[in-house]
Amino acid sequence: MMLRKIKYNKIAIVIFLTILIWVWADLALDETFPVPGATIIVAESKPNLWVSFGGKASTSIDNIVLKGPASKIAEMKRELSEGTLNLKFSLYPELEEITAAGPFTLNVLDFIKGSAELRELSGLTAETCDPNTLTLDVVKLVERPLTVQCIDESGNSQKYESIEPSAVNALVPSDWGLDKLIAQVKLTRSEIEEARKAPIKKIPYVELAAEQIRESSTAVTIRLAPEEDPLTVQRIEDATIGIAMSPTLSAKYYADITNLSNVLNSLAVKATTDAKRAYEGQQLPQMTLYIFESDIKQGQEDYRKAVHYNFPEKYVRTGEIELMGGPTQAEFQLKTRPTAESD
Repeated sequence: MMLRKIKYNKIAIVIFLTILIWVWADLALDETFPVPGATIIVAESKPNLWVSFGGKASTSIDNIVLKGPASKIAEMKRELSEGTLNLKFSLYPELEEITAAGPFTLNVLDFIKGSAELRELSGLTAETCDPNTLTLDVVKLVERPLTVQCIDESGNSQKYESIEPSAVNALVPSDWGLDKLIAQVKLTRSEIEEARKAPIKKIPYVELAAEQIRESSTAVTIRLAPEEDPLTVQRIEDATIGIAMSPTLSAKYYADITNLSNVLNSLAVKATTDAKRAYEGQQLPQMTLYIFESDIKQGQEDYRKAVHYNFPEKYVRTGEIELMGGPTQAEFQLKTRPTAESD
């Protein structure tokens, strides 16, 4: 029993020493690695302070030199080559003791060394960075009444029937002019549909910078105006028409449209501006008169048939163009072509 115990102890010691040797070897091979394009993002500060990099919520660091074990550096190099390396550092103003208005000089290297993000990169330390310092703008905010504006997720203004109240108080820089004293309410597509049917409540906000907002303490009730029909009735000027017959028919007859002016001048569509422009500018004629062999009646000279409208397929699929009224009837005659013998 004693011999077996001694053997186990020896094995454990050998394994422990082997691990230590590998760790020491890795540490002995510490490397440095310059990381380009890291970002510092200002996190939310006290409600009455706006902390930014010249009015922006974030700024880039041209270069950070990190030092650490070769294996960790190799992993970061691989992520950089694959485009998945994305170093972002969150700056919390209160942790940096930014509590008063005015310019604030940030020691970038000290900030990175103390950041939670660097601690998560276990085994890596920051050696140098460029720039060494950054200036933060710290602005005191004051409460002002703001006009409420409705927008969609793309920032487009939405027509409304009512907003109650139409103005709310929110914190903004004291030097903002009247043109900037606007609180926004951003509505999703589903909220827009809902607000067209019944009033909804939302909290307005002020966007100081991208990803930096201040919400009002007051909710507003919004009812949007009904959706306007984007299609308008428009007449097609200088319309064109083509005549399509099989080679066999074309060899025997040619068609003469006897009410051509009526056919061309009667073309009106309900369409968006883009759809109308595409329809007028296409290479195909706006209309085509198709004449088939089955249309030919023995001894008949005068014919009447609805024309086909060559609307752009893209706009037909999206419902952006449609014919006003029914198809126009083209009145035409089929005249026999002279043969070589008759000549």
